[in-house]
Amino acid sequence: MEKYFDINYLWTALPQLLPYLWITLFVAALAVIFGSLLGLVIAVFKLSKNRFLRFLANSYITIMRCTPSIVLLFLVYYGIPAFADYFFGIYLQDVHTGVFVVITFSLQFAAMMAEVIRSAYLAVDKGQYEAAVSVGLTPFQAMRRILFPQAVVIALPNFGNGLISVLQEGALAYTIGFIDIVGKANLIIANNYNTHALEIYIALAVFYWVLSIAIEKFFTKLEKVFSKGQRSLKTS
Repeated sequence: MEKYFDINYLWTALPQLLPYLWITLFVAALAVIFGSLLGLVIAVFKLSKNRFLRFLANSYITIMRCTPSIVLLFLVYYGIPAFADYFFGIYLQDVHTGVFVVITFSLQFAAMMAEVIRSAYLAVDKGQYEAAVSVGLTPFQAMRRILFPQAVVIALPNFGNGLISVLQEGALAYTIGFIDIVGKANLIIANNYNTHALEIYIALAVFYWVLSIAIEKFFTKLEKVFSKGQRSLKTS
């Protein structure tokens, strides 16, 4: 079989990859949800006056930042079943690979979101909180109506960048046998005896380009909408 670039093969590759796109998106969505929740807890720890909680939060963030994604993926994939079996006698070897993928990128996303949440919270003028409480709002109402909306606007760009990062880093999941859009692309190439690999990877890149640009545009639009809402509240 000759190895040459065939533009027509690129168009036939797109529909073969498309059914697996939802798997990539589903895994990324779960990682963002769980990572955001964990990131909120870590951010609270880091903002705490308790030195031990701050130490835990800083240690977690440092470890996650210093660990390459693929190394963390292997540590989770091989480490969790090994520890569960050794310490608790629980057999996890038959757990679906996707579970370990979600755990890995949730842990990684949490470290980033902890810093995003913390910096967004600190960027809001706390004098507004004190003023809101002084006019009769409860602390919870002041947080929900005054601080939280402003912090969300500040955090949106970094949240969008984090989502794109999770989507792209998730491409490493094929290295542990997970079949998402990247895994399917590699299967197609293997079945074709490594011919037309360039066309497959170009088709794969098109999916990631479209998704990344769409996410970036969406969060830019969302930021403008929220910013207008804030300006209207300030002028009313």
